[in-house]
Amino acid sequence: MADAHTRGPASTRRRKKKSPWYLKLLVTIGAMLMVASAGSYIAFVGLTNRYENKVDKEDILGGIPMPEAAEGETNAAMNFLMLGSDSRDIESTEQTDSTGSRSDTIMIVHIDKDRRGAFIVSIPRDSYVNVPAGGKWRGGKNKINAAFSFGGANLTAKTVYELTNVPLNGAVIVNFAGVHAMVSAVGGVRVCIPYKVKSSFTTKVWEKGCHDMGPDEAEEFMRQRKGTPGGDLGRIKNQQHVLKALAGKATETGILSNPVKLDRLLTTTAESLTIDKNMNLRDLAFALKGIDPNNIKFATVPILGTMTTDAGSSVQLDDAGAKELFAAIREDRTDAWLAAHPQPEVASL
Repeated sequence: MADAHTRGPASTRRRKKKSPWYLKLLVTIGAMLMVASAGSYIAFVGLTNRYENKVDKEDILGGIPMPEAAEGETNAAMNFLMLGSDSRDIESTEQTDSTGSRSDTIMIVHIDKDRRGAFIVSIPRDSYVNVPAGGKWRGGKNKINAAFSFGGANLTAKTVYELTNVPLNGAVIVNFAGVHAMVSAVGGVRVCIPYKVKSSFTTKVWEKGCHDMGPDEAEEFMRQRKGTPGGDLGRIKNQQHVLKALAGKATETGILSNPVKLDRLLTTTAESLTIDKNMNLRDLAFALKGIDPNNIKFATVPILGTMTTDAGSSVQLDDAGAKELFAAIREDRTDAWLAAHPQPEVASL
């Protein structure tokens, strides 16, 4: 990817999704890596081609540049935009309006140029930022998740790019609902949390410590906002804890090396994802080949607190802190940034 290039105009349309995007993406990419690391190039190419031919592709990132490799270097760092929405969320009335649905999950996944680690940054859905003109929206300040409602994934991508100035290699869109299939595939997950969570939907309480969760419980846990320290920031923490647990369990059980289970899982996943048309899954899989799950780090964009705006209760980003983080991503200095800005175990507003 030594040459930078931009993409043309984008269009959007409605999509039917079933399972959480980040779980499916993780397991799918992990599966491809298992085949690649086994040394079977033919099997690897066949697997990625079969999967890529079934994935729905759209021009999501029209006009947004891709990363460039520095002079004298072969590889550039890679960045991907991840969007997810949850139509089954009990609080969905707060996140939708007459123009359509909103994105509940917005993340940037950064793969360092040495291909040794991944850095996943969450942008709070209520962040009050400038949303460029798109659709019926004339442009101006709003919650970042409103961009999806006004102009779909492309306007969301433009909003994220304007906020971060981080070039993007690709994008993934999925519905957030349906954690059951992925957690069931690995036989449940063991999730360890450093805080107490009370369910807003049932009488369930998760005390500080480790919990063995089946698919229903894991999905319920990931949806918690009001009963989690830090509100929506706490829900982001919950999502990250389940993601880490799933990655570990998938590796431990060897499900990714079982040809029958692997093929079934990939087929199901491929039919429920939409990716940017320029996103090359084979290149991505090779790029991730050397990454250890233990080298996947998480962070949230720095904030100052909440404030009341024309869009309602919103999250005020720490502009200086956010700019420093985004610069670290662009310059592939995320390890140094994380060392200087350790993430709190418990979220707070």
